[in-house]
Amino acid sequence: MSAAAPQSDTLITVMAELGRRARAAASVLAHTSSDKKTTALQAAARAIDTNRSTILAANAQDVEAAKAGGMSAAFIDRLVLNDARLDGIIEALETVAALPDPVGTVIANWQRPNGLDISRVRTPLGVIGVIFESRPNVTADAGALCLKAGNAVILRGGSDSVHSSRAIHACLVEGLRAAGLPEDAIQIVPTTDRAAVGEMLKGLGGTLDVIVPRGGKGLVSRVQAEARVPVFAHLEGLVHIYVDKSADVDLAVKVITNAKMRRTGICGAAETLLIHQDAISTHLAPIIQQLLANNCEVRGDETVQRLIAEARPATEEDWKTEYEDAIISVKTVADVSEAIAHIEHYSSHHTEAVIAEDPAVVERFFNEIDSAILMHNASTQFADGGEFGFGGEIGIATGKMHARGPVGVEQLTSFKYLVRGTGQTRP
Repeated sequence: MSAAAPQSDTLITVMAELGRRARAAASVLAHTSSDKKTTALQAAARAIDTNRSTILAANAQDVEAAKAGGMSAAFIDRLVLNDARLDGIIEALETVAALPDPVGTVIANWQRPNGLDISRVRTPLGVIGVIFESRPNVTADAGALCLKAGNAVILRGGSDSVHSSRAIHACLVEGLRAAGLPEDAIQIVPTTDRAAVGEMLKGLGGTLDVIVPRGGKGLVSRVQAEARVPVFAHLEGLVHIYVDKSADVDLAVKVITNAKMRRTGICGAAETLLIHQDAISTHLAPIIQQLLANNCEVRGDETVQRLIAEARPATEEDWKTEYEDAIISVKTVADVSEAIAHIEHYSSHHTEAVIAEDPAVVERFFNEIDSAILMHNASTQFADGGEFGFGGEIGIATGKMHARGPVGVEQLTSFKYLVRGTGQTRP
């Protein structure tokens, strides 16, 4: 089907067929050997390497359209593919291929006094729908992770990355074909019509088991409001860093600069800096001057404005904003208690970091903040499934049910209980 919007009845039929075929593929994958899944992922990695020019040409179409549409620099950065980023996609596929197969893993085993032997064993979720925006690498990450966990997946990328996603998807299908697995195990929605998202949120006639949204607040809010199937929500990354008075100055400068400026458009980029009032005279200037030297705009409270001539006034809205740009808001706090209170009030519960040498401060920060990822003396840009050793991620789940943090292969499984007896009956 072309990218043009199909008639409503046709779209409903097409989407229902995607679900039906995915369910049939999931039934096969649930019992597929680890070797076959590994073969498929390794072949897909080779296909991406072989088809570099095709993928980059497709991506150039998407980037040209995005620029013509006036998209932001951060948006373009998330969209762009180059040889280095293709190398990253290939490496991620190979890493996922090499991961232990989670399916069939015994999570726990125990015996009851009556002799029953009970095991909790990992099983695939079934059919997963992934709805994402702008990042073509999600096509490969989601396809690979779902396959490794024994799930079929239906991918719906944004219209902005449609050509890139289709080119990468073709390589994933080539991998499935090489391993003799159903090509319907990894499907991509063949239309950019937004009504297709609505059909997925309805569950495709009961064939979808989970929806994973990865995109802006608008997309995630819509999915959470309308979905009739469980959702692994990837909310915005309103990321905070707290600099304690015990922090090492040089370490703080290095870590904060990387956390903010390495890639400003990713969800792990720092957005708000909180600094202990007793560290203002020693830590503030070196940190802010390094950020300014890297062309980062600084928006600060009254104290920061008084000490840093280049700082612009921070408003209430700044504490609520994920900039996805070279902008950071800076606030002074009385102590770790005030930092924790600020984070709990404004955070999206994605990732937070503390820079401190005082172990008591670190312990309080880790114990009292309820975000999916907490870091000590390390860049928040490590908030990534690949950096966690997962090979990749579908997203960073910020909810509390089932999956939280980077969603990798283990988070894409459920479990069942296997109970073995020797003729026991219940009195």
